[in-house]
Amino acid sequence: MLEITRIRSEKEAIIEGLKKRHFDAKPIIDDILTKDESWRSLKSNMESILSEMNASAKNIGLLMKDGKKEEAEKAKSEVSKLKDQEAKLKSQVDELEKEILQLMYLLPNVPNELVKAGKNELDNETVYEWGKTPNYNFEAMPHWDLAKKFDLIDFELGVKVTGAGFPFYKGKGAKLQRALITFFLSEAEKSGYTEYLSPHVVNEASGIGTGQLPDKEGQMYQIPIDGLYMIPTAEVPLTNIYRDVILPSEDFSIKMTGYTPCFRREAGSYGKDVRGLNRLHQFDKVEIVRIEHPSNTAKALEEMLEHVKGLLEKLGLQYRILRLCGGDTGFASAMTYDFEVYSAAQQKWLEVSSVSRFDTFQANRLKLRFKTADKKTQLVHTLNGSALALPRILASLLENHQTKDGIIIPEVLRPFTGFDKID
Repeated sequence: MLEITRIRSEKEAIIEGLKKRHFDAKPIIDDILTKDESWRSLKSNMESILSEMNASAKNIGLLMKDGKKEEAEKAKSEVSKLKDQEAKLKSQVDELEKEILQLMYLLPNVPNELVKAGKNELDNETVYEWGKTPNYNFEAMPHWDLAKKFDLIDFELGVKVTGAGFPFYKGKGAKLQRALITFFLSEAEKSGYTEYLSPHVVNEASGIGTGQLPDKEGQMYQIPIDGLYMIPTAEVPLTNIYRDVILPSEDFSIKMTGYTPCFRREAGSYGKDVRGLNRLHQFDKVEIVRIEHPSNTAKALEEMLEHVKGLLEKLGLQYRILRLCGGDTGFASAMTYDFEVYSAAQQKWLEVSSVSRFDTFQANRLKLRFKTADKKTQLVHTLNGSALALPRILASLLENHQTKDGIIIPEVLRPFTGFDKID
C-alpha cells in the first residue's frame, strides 16, 4: 500500500508512474485526498476539543478545591457537551479512515524507473539468456506422455480424488519431486537463508499484509467457516512473521526460505497452456524472502537473481530472464523479473520463477519498520522470489533431459534421488 504522506506530496508523480500499468489513478487519488483533507480537519477539531476537555478537567479540580461547587457543576455540564461532540467527531474520523483505507487498497504499487510502460506479456523485455535448446535425433515427447510412459504422475487419479489440477506423483516421479525440494532448500541454506516450515493456511490480516487481499481474493481458496485462506505461496506466511514488528536498529538483512504446497484457483485459465503440469491448482514451491534496509534493496535483488540463475544452470536447463512491463507486473510489485525455461518438446517458454522487489508497499500494510540511528521509525523494503516452483521445472527436466530410452537425472539431484536415470 502506498503511504498517505507520499500520496499527499507526490500526487502527480504517482499518477504518471501508474500510467506504466495503464492504470488511471487520478480519480482514486483525488477521492483519497479529498477525504484525507476532511479527515485532517475533523481530527484537528477533535484534538482541540480533547485539549479543551483536559483543561476543563483541571479547572474543575481547582474549583472543587476552592469550594466553588456550583461553578464546578456548570463546568462539568460543559465537559459533558464536549464529550458528545468528541464522540461524534471520532465516529466521523473512524469512518473516513476506513473509507480512505479501502480506496488505498485499490492503488497498485508504482513501477520502478527501470520498468517500461506496457499492456501485457508482449511488451516484456528479455534481459538475459543462457543455454542451448536440446537437439533431439528422435521425436521428443511432452512431459505428460513421459509421465504416463514411465508411470511418474497420474493426472486422471487426481481428477477422480479431487479434480483437475491436483495430480498424484508416484514412484520415481515422487522421489524426483522430493529431490528437487531438498536440492532447492539446500542451495538456499548455502546462500544464507534460514529455513522455515510454515502453516499452509493464513488469516485475512496476513493476506492483506502481503497484498493478496483484497486484490486476488477470487484466486485464493477460502475456508469461510474459519475465516482462513489456503496460501498461494510461502511468501505470505513468511513475510507476515514480521507483521507489526519494529526492528530495533538499522543493522539488519533478513533472509528466509520455505517449502510449501501452494493453492491457486487459477480462475479463467483455459486451453492447451494448462495441460499436464503447466498450470495446477496445487503445486510445490520453495520460496526465498528478504527484508532489507532500503539502501540494500537493489543489491539484494541482484543476489536473488544470481541465486535462481545458479539453480537453473546446475539443473542444465536453458532459460531466459524477462523484466516485466508495467501492465504485466503484479499488483504489489515495484519491479519483477520472470525466469522462463524453454521446453523443447512443447516448443515454448515456461515461467518457473518470479523475483520481485516491493519496496515499502508490503511493509506499509504490514506496519513493518525499523529504528533509525536517531530513534525514528522507517518502513523496511521486502523482496521475494520462487527458487523454484516445481511443476514446470519437473516438466522441463523430463522433456529436456529425455533420451530415446529414458530420462537422465542431473548430477546435482542424484544424491537426493538415489538414481541417475528413469527408464
